[in-house]
Amino acid sequence: MPLVRIDALNADGERLQALGRAVHEALGETLGFPPDDLFQVLTSHDGVRGTIRYDDYLGVRRDEGVVFVGITLRAGRPDEQKRALYRRIAELAHAYAGTEPRNVLVTITENRSIDWSFGDGVAQYAPAERV
Repeated sequence: MPLVRIDALNADGERLQALGRAVHEALGETLGFPPDDLFQVLTSHDGVRGTIRYDDYLGVRRDEGVVFVGITLRAGRPDEQKRALYRRIAELAHAYAGTEPRNVLVTITENRSIDWSFGDGVAQYAPAERV
């Protein structure tokens, strides 16, 4: 955990991989996730069969280099860690994929331990109560 979704417009495989690496490293550096904790869905939208809609909002001017990063993780991180994560993702996306920081939109969705199953139909983070 976390589960990361990255959506980019007209991104080739190399750019998607670079964006995935940027987010994964930022999660490790700022929130302490281990290197083998890698669950990502990387999607490029071609503007025809799939697209991304965006606009200039809150004074941030976006263009076709826009990237949406959705992170789902268990609740409990302090605000300052989240702010550090946003900064680091933008920095590394620029360094690794050439994505302008203004084009990186990040959302975090938090949930509880019971909301995860990593396979076998088991909630590994939330063992069943003993009767």
